[in-house]
Amino acid sequence: MKKITILAAALLATAAVSSAQAQSVRFGLRAGANYSNLAGNIKNEDAYNNKAGFLGGVMVNIPVLADNFLSVQPEILYSQKGFENKPTEFTGLLGAKQKREGNVNFNYLDVPILLKINAGGFIAEAGPQYSYLLSANDETRTTTTTPALGGTPSTTESQSKRDVNGLNRNELGYVAGVGYQADNGLSLNLRYTGAFSDFVKSDNNAYFNGDLKNARHSAFQLSLGYLIAGK
Repeated sequence: MKKITILAAALLATAAVSSAQAQSVRFGLRAGANYSNLAGNIKNEDAYNNKAGFLGGVMVNIPVLADNFLSVQPEILYSQKGFENKPTEFTGLLGAKQKREGNVNFNYLDVPILLKINAGGFIAEAGPQYSYLLSANDETRTTTTTPALGGTPSTTESQSKRDVNGLNRNELGYVAGVGYQADNGLSLNLRYTGAFSDFVKSDNNAYFNGDLKNARHSAFQLSLGYLIAGK
């Protein structure tokens, strides 16, 4: 949490510009949806599907040029990422047939710092992003059919559904996107966000049988933003 505190302090410090510029600084809100998936070297890739999740939070737009053509826009967002287990059957130990179903949700605090170009309302933006894993919720159900037991299926729920000890809680990534912003501050934004690092710890070989050891989060984001008019 120390890094989050530092980043939040940096965000507030950035907003503390000179009185002449402060009149142009605009605070705002953002809400929308993630369409998240997994990137990287993933084993049994066909078993993992995209899923939808919520994103929302606050932002501040700080102009670099007087006409607001170029600005810096830090944001603090609650962001739901993860994946859906596609009900694909695969062979486990001793020839047992396994099928996994259910969503896996990762709840993050995302802090992107975007360089934003506003060309007559059309937006292009990009920048780095720091993410902190707040919590996880694994809703996976595994059905196992063992030939040695006469082919009788048994269903188990995931163990340690909210355990994040085997995951990397700090993540560095990037954001890039386009959009349109009206004169009243209302905007529609389409973004892509990805990570530079794997979200499963390198020594964790048990998480989903090691399938996601080299997996990274990625997501398309569609959101509405609103920048409150300055004084």
